[in-house]
Amino acid sequence: MPVIDNAIYNGGVRVATPATLEETFETREAHGGFAWIGLYRPTDAELDAVASEFGLHALAVEDARKGHQRAKLERYGETLFVVLRPARYLDDVEQVEFGELHMFVGRDFTISIRRAESPDLAKVRHRLEASPELLMKGPEAVLYAVLDQVVDEYLPVLAGLENDIDEIEEQLFDGDPAVTRRIYDLASEVMEFQRATRPLVDMFAALEHGFEKYDVDLELRRYLRDVKDHVLRAVERGESFRQLLQNALSVHATLVGQRQNEEMKRLTETSLAQSEQTKKISSWAAILFAPALVGTIYGMNFTFMPELDWVLGYPFAIFLMVGSGLTLYVIFKRRNWL
Repeated sequence: MPVIDNAIYNGGVRVATPATLEETFETREAHGGFAWIGLYRPTDAELDAVASEFGLHALAVEDARKGHQRAKLERYGETLFVVLRPARYLDDVEQVEFGELHMFVGRDFTISIRRAESPDLAKVRHRLEASPELLMKGPEAVLYAVLDQVVDEYLPVLAGLENDIDEIEEQLFDGDPAVTRRIYDLASEVMEFQRATRPLVDMFAALEHGFEKYDVDLELRRYLRDVKDHVLRAVERGESFRQLLQNALSVHATLVGQRQNEEMKRLTETSLAQSEQTKKISSWAAILFAPALVGTIYGMNFTFMPELDWVLGYPFAIFLMVGSGLTLYVIFKRRNWL
């Protein structure tokens, strides 16, 4: 059912629990106090009925109908329209899941519209109902409690992201090839987290500006300022995570460059060693080739070879073979080829 919980509060206690929206509209006037209607993905007809009864602005209703809104606070007369981006960390897949929560807060009503499982508004309602002195402060108390719950649920998200970043540091120096994709995925989650939390700073500033004008209870002001402090810390941690991931990406690029340089160095050394071996082989081939050439020539059985009739022909051939080999050896040795 789209209507998760529906209650009328007066004097800090629940005085009625209407079964339908129509009954809520009827009993609200009879009991006084304020209504808190909790909706989960309502139909257009239900949203239109609520909008008509409480005089909600058409632009705010259209935003609530479409969803996919950025975190923001807008005031339409005496009605606040608040969009929050709650988040929760999913341990099984190590990912952050972001939701969307819309709230309409007026003088005598609060309407909450959830688009995801988070935050747990039943917990918020139970907390308020267990604190009549807080609940009797009216719809602003509901807004405070919801903001407090959303911000509190950011803490496990921050812890999960921090743990993932610690794991990335280990992957970086282990040479895990999947670390690049994980860094980009985490950076995307951190940026989405910042888009959810950064607007809250301006949101609380806007609420503070209206404290005097709308005569917000003094104790409630203190509670809201406390939540604002938590938001600022969450924003700061989100920014530090982004810096860490940028640094991790830079370190990863440096490590990849170093590995590539080491590989190029190794290939160069191998190539140089092969070149030296090639020089030695070529040198010895040339040294052996010269005597072989002389021997081959004199081994030909031609009829007219004048050197065959010389008395010194054989010593000359031997001297020529040895001399050519020694000459080439000296030349290659001086050039460090041998």
